[in-house]
Amino acid sequence: MAVAAAQKNREMFAIKKSYSIENGYPSRRRSLVDDARFETLVVKQTKQSVLEEARARANDSGLESDFIQDGVHIGNGDNSPTVEDGTQQDETKNGHLADADIGDDDAKGDEDYTLTEEEVILQNAASESSEAEQALQQAALLLHMRDGMGSLARILKTIDNYKGCVQHLETRPSQVTGVQFDALVKVSMTRINLIQLIRSLRQSTAFAGVNLLTENNISSKTPWFPRHASDLDNCNHLMTKYEPELDMNHPGFADKDYRERRKQIAEIAFAYKYGDPIPSIAYTEIENGTWQRVFNTVLDLMPKHACREYKAAFEKLQAADIFVPHRIPQLEDVSSFLRKHTGFTLRPAAGLLTARDFLASLAFRVFQSTQYVRHNNSPFHTPEPDCIHELLGHIPLLADPSFAQFSQEIGLASLGASDSEIEKLSTVYWFTVEFGLCKENQQLKAYGAALLSSIGELLHALSDKPELRPFEPASTSVQPYQDQEYQPIYYVAETFEDAKDKFRRWVSTMSRPFEVRFNPHTERVEVLDSVDKLETLIWQLNTETLHLTNAVKKLKGSHFE
Repeated sequence: MAVAAAQKNREMFAIKKSYSIENGYPSRRRSLVDDARFETLVVKQTKQSVLEEARARANDSGLESDFIQDGVHIGNGDNSPTVEDGTQQDETKNGHLADADIGDDDAKGDEDYTLTEEEVILQNAASESSEAEQALQQAALLLHMRDGMGSLARILKTIDNYKGCVQHLETRPSQVTGVQFDALVKVSMTRINLIQLIRSLRQSTAFAGVNLLTENNISSKTPWFPRHASDLDNCNHLMTKYEPELDMNHPGFADKDYRERRKQIAEIAFAYKYGDPIPSIAYTEIENGTWQRVFNTVLDLMPKHACREYKAAFEKLQAADIFVPHRIPQLEDVSSFLRKHTGFTLRPAAGLLTARDFLASLAFRVFQSTQYVRHNNSPFHTPEPDCIHELLGHIPLLADPSFAQFSQEIGLASLGASDSEIEKLSTVYWFTVEFGLCKENQQLKAYGAALLSSIGELLHALSDKPELRPFEPASTSVQPYQDQEYQPIYYVAETFEDAKDKFRRWVSTMSRPFEVRFNPHTERVEVLDSVDKLETLIWQLNTETLHLTNAVKKLKGSHFE
């Protein structure tokens, strides 16, 4: 499997090595969309490998892991509790719910026991350590009962034998042929005992199927996502396909000093932890000179081609002595500026992050920014984001409240999203935050960071050469992008508010079975998956509404006076 995965990776690298010539050297732009697709492939291969390995282990061992009863390890011999009344069943069934059927019992005993993906996830979590085995786990089980309501007593007895606590129980008539009732049972017990409970229930002929549904109200298949801003310390996975050490066509590949400089700055980012001040970088004269050339060019083009929100924020950054021609701004100063205006902050990144990690950071109003500088031989183009792109392209609009909200909503939509949805969100990000155009007094203006930091593409986008389409997230999210030359298609937003409204409606159609919100007071993402959480949120909104109503009354009163 590892060999096959390596071959696929080599194929992906081969695909990425079709180049165009820009600025005098072969290059291809690094894309969040491309990396999302690459990441999807790697995740799919890794998941398949893990599942096959876990199922092989389960078949080899016959699932002979121990469970805990009264604090004592008990094996799977004749003393193991079972569904019926504590005696081992002679009849067994295959563990795959979707293919459950009734046949010759002896034949079933010879078949492999097939773990579902949820059970593999649970088993892997339990196998990390002895403490992990004993960690309490909440889960929901769906049982298809052939024998009617009489099976409930046996279910409850078995759960009690495995020291579990029933938190919720409901039944309904089943629509499955040969099954009288379906039972949904939410339990809390140790992970190792939950694994054994599922196996024990499956060994009874009283059930046509036993399915592990959910974990703490979120599907076991839901990808991990950060819940607190401190969890972003774990969101620093890099897509390293275009680092100067790896890509011979990178402008800094043959420059040993440049590669060493990049490595030193990357180590600073890797060492950064939540709550730390962002370390300052002592930029060299050459690096500041590269910044000055790009900065002055942006100053020349900005009045005519940039949107009003970008220009307003740019002027504020100049007034704060952060944007000056002769010096690259320090991220800590920029982060403090953003915090005062929109609540966004920065944290250093060692390179281009995976799409999932980067988008997740936006949910917390955190922008992960590189600190290294593009090679001085290529001041107006870089194959991957550098601090000049981040600072001149992204930072001004992150200081605009409306655009900052749009960026955060893309991030919130990514939390727990499937790999295919991450690709779509990355594509929306590509055609908006990176290459977006908007209307302003019936004229086209640029707001995309890649446009505002790339002279050639900016002039191309605002010419009559490309096709312009209205921004509609459903179609934008599946539009093939171009990373070998200028985009043939750009999407135009009427306003940022209009773009946010369309984006929200589109996100509501995504498959994620829960909603999230960011609490700025605790820096925590809250999963809105219970009535209690919704009631608390409603109470908070009612309080805010009361304050707004009182403010309106006072303004009206002062107006009449």
